[in-house]
Amino acid sequence: MNRDTRTALMDLAEHSVRSRGFDGFSYADLAEAIGIRKASIHYHFPTKANLSEALIERYQTNLQHGLAGIETTHSSAGARFKALIALYRSALQDGQTVCLCVAFSICRESLSDAVIAKVGAVRVMVLQWLTSMFELGQRDGSIAAIQDPTDEAHATLATLEGAHLAARTEEDPAVFDAATRLLSARCQG
Repeated sequence: MNRDTRTALMDLAEHSVRSRGFDGFSYADLAEAIGIRKASIHYHFPTKANLSEALIERYQTNLQHGLAGIETTHSSAGARFKALIALYRSALQDGQTVCLCVAFSICRESLSDAVIAKVGAVRVMVLQWLTSMFELGQRDGSIAAIQDPTDEAHATLATLEGAHLAARTEEDPAVFDAATRLLSARCQG
């Protein structure tokens, strides 16, 4: 088995988790979809816990790159805020999926303690990024009515995650747009 098989397994497993939940697929499902034996999956990921840990680690890395890209591309907090909302919206895939942290949070009881801790670490990373963004927004005036940057970060992440769940329930990204419209309206310029 090569690196491409591992990546294909992770891509398929991530899509499965984000669309059906962690309990919504098995190694047999992955093997059938990719056209390999189930034993071949165990070569790459001995257990489903190993697979879930690899997924959240890759997700955190990709999200870090996405947030860094937003900072590189957008200088104002308001523009960064809009770009973050767009990043979360793109994760919906037309209302068919939710972000991996939301998907894992829904089925928390099926996850190892290590994966639960890593999901928490991803959320802390996003909260820190949001707090910094709101602090910048206070300085540059590009986000209206900022109260406490830390409180704003917590409320924003809860809104984005809740908007994901609502859009997935309705299988309609317009539900996400409606839920985040007030966030976007706070951005100046």
